[in-house]
Amino acid sequence: MICRSLVRGRALPVTQIPPVLIADSITRVGADAAGAVVINGSHGGIYAAYSAAKLRVAAAVFNDAGVGRDEAGIAGLDYLAGLAIPAAAVGHETARIGDGSDMIARGIITHANPPADALGCRPGMTCQDAAAALQQAEPSLREPPPALEAAFLLIAEAPAVWALDSASLVGAEQAGTIVVTGSHGGLLGGRPETALKIDALAALFNDAGIGIDEAGVTRLPALDGRGIAAGTVAATSARIGDARSTYEDGILTRVNQRAAALGIGPGMTAREFVEIVRRTAAKPGRNA
Repeated sequence: MICRSLVRGRALPVTQIPPVLIADSITRVGADAAGAVVINGSHGGIYAAYSAAKLRVAAAVFNDAGVGRDEAGIAGLDYLAGLAIPAAAVGHETARIGDGSDMIARGIITHANPPADALGCRPGMTCQDAAAALQQAEPSLREPPPALEAAFLLIAEAPAVWALDSASLVGAEQAGTIVVTGSHGGLLGGRPETALKIDALAALFNDAGIGIDEAGVTRLPALDGRGIAAGTVAATSARIGDARSTYEDGILTRVNQRAAALGIGPGMTAREFVEIVRRTAAKPGRNA
């Protein structure tokens, strides 16, 4: 049992042991993550793990995002093991991806790296018990890794196509473009305003195995309300956290109404999604 208050996005420090920090995304926490056990709703891929290491966490728990192609949904656990940082993942069928509070409430551990295992964090444990075990972790003395290149311009001609390994990297430069992300398709904490930071022409995400409460695809209806065509690719078809894999390998599993109105549907490739949106946008008097 964890003997402290757990507050989303904030940890209440406890003497002599690392605090537990709960967040809907590893990209939504700041300096208070340093030395903390961070229970976060992000997938357990490389980019999310890099973000955790950069924050100098003591330990971290992610969502396994359906594990998926090349086990990309948990690849970050090995990455962090190389930095001597304990890390684990809860099952996507046990807690909503993108929802740290649900993870601590319902999550069951499915994967743990060797440093986490050494502290007694193992598959089958509740996320709460795992968090308590991980509070034995000592801060890693390793320097944070160098920055990962995570934004790529795939097509420069308007409408441009961007590949962003994390939707957190979206900025003003991507407004009105097609944004292909490596991120999961779930809202953060169920909040519609977190679907996408800017008004893109269209957007693609990874379905993270869809998971409990269909959390892995909840961005799609939220983007419908903003007139943005959107879809998800199967976690088994493309590596989560890798936007170029989304574009090159992804097979659509879900699309929103805006995308369906363009003739896009499940079973199509991500490349076809992009081609249809660009072709529609190029027609006189038409907007995707």
